[in-house]
Amino acid sequence: MDRATGRSPAGDALTALVLPVFELNGELLAAARDIAEPAGLTPAWWQVLGATLDEPLTVSDVARRVGLGLARQSVQRTADLLVDKGWARYLDNPRHARARLLEPTPRGRETLLRLRDAQHAWADAVGAAVGADELRAFRATAERIAAASRAYREHPTG
Repeated sequence: MDRATGRSPAGDALTALVLPVFELNGELLAAARDIAEPAGLTPAWWQVLGATLDEPLTVSDVARRVGLGLARQSVQRTADLLVDKGWARYLDNPRHARARLLEPTPRGRETLLRLRDAQHAWADAVGAAVGADELRAFRATAERIAAASRAYREHPTG
């Protein structure tokens, strides 16, 4: 236990990681904005539309797939906007009368493919600057931190 902070060395290390991770989150959102906005999309619209690129999905399926804590209602509002703006359309769902399926229109699909090219260029450049091995190690560590935090929140220890 560190007398100055009242935390263990591991707790100090995790605490020191929080601000750089918040900064990284902000940077990733800014990069997504830079990629999406020239096509007329917001990062959230890109995220929801992109989830439907390979197959039509219900709004609930999109919310689960996209993750990041997006509520179904938030995804519903975004899906409705995408439909209103011509990037997506609703289809009847043979498995559920009330839960329609969302899919990109041809315009939406073309936009997603253009964004995919821009995202690949960004990812290749940033990935080359950092290195694949370091990025894989960071991903594994980030997943372990998230799992440990979830476990603690579900069963806090004194």
